[in-house]
Amino acid sequence: MLKAGVLGAGHLGKIHLRLLNQSAKYELVGFYDADSENAKRVVEEFGYTYYDSIDALIDAVDVVDIVTPTLSHYDCAKKAIKKGKHIFIEKPITNTVEEAETIRTLVAEHGVKGQVGHVERFNPAFIGVKDKIENPMFIETHRLAEFNPRGTDVPVVLDLMIHDIDIILSVVKSPIKHISASGVSVVSETPDIANARIEFKNGCVANLTASRISLKNMRKTRFFQKDAYISVDFLEKKCEVVKMKDAPKNPGDFDMILQNAEGVKKQIYFDNPEIENNNAILDELETFADAINNNTKPIVTLHDGTEALRVATMIINQF
Repeated sequence: MLKAGVLGAGHLGKIHLRLLNQSAKYELVGFYDADSENAKRVVEEFGYTYYDSIDALIDAVDVVDIVTPTLSHYDCAKKAIKKGKHIFIEKPITNTVEEAETIRTLVAEHGVKGQVGHVERFNPAFIGVKDKIENPMFIETHRLAEFNPRGTDVPVVLDLMIHDIDIILSVVKSPIKHISASGVSVVSETPDIANARIEFKNGCVANLTASRISLKNMRKTRFFQKDAYISVDFLEKKCEVVKMKDAPKNPGDFDMILQNAEGVKKQIYFDNPEIENNNAILDELETFADAINNNTKPIVTLHDGTEALRVATMIINQF
């Protein structure tokens, strides 16, 4: 079991603490939180061990789980890496691309591993269809959330859209050619609703919409590719795969047949995979333990986290 410590005991930090505590792959050593009053409440409610300094916690563990506000990710990660500790770091990886690049360099120099908390990679609906996504040419994403003051210290692109940016970069194997975007601040000092269009060199186009002032929550992505349409509902954990193949010569009464203007007939059929329910946050933490123990590449690398931040920053710079 790897000894793990959590930096930050806010909303998400408490979830990480609970899951690390119940995991068979980690021994939860304790946590640090800059807010001593909050730390006291966490100790009283859950009984976790509180360390009164970041350095003391880092010294006591093998893996540092960084769930602090984004502005402090870089300093926390740098301290942990320089002491030879593996880091799990919540998204976005850091506040700037330059900080992310430095962390990647430090990890290589100190021979430790890092993973970024892009949790939607572990969503069972996405896992169910990712092997069926082949060379998509148009992608549409909607990530809408009801207003919550938590998270409004960063633009909606870093708060919400970055999830979809990471998913898209994981399936489109092509450099970006052009990005256009617009964002509007409604209740916050930074944009609350944003739309971005990413054009890739292979011809794929991704259209992303994110809002944190919606009347309802929605997290849907649609992939369009040759002879297939794939829909992923990250919120409801459902997916749908609609495929087309050459129509049989003698179709059955219930076969769905389409004929285009050239007279070519195609049969439409559904290829919906089984979805295995999971705890995505627990899975991302435990696969990181596997990567450390087996000396393999983490599923969401620091490079992945850096590229998602790079694209997010390019989008924000368009506003």
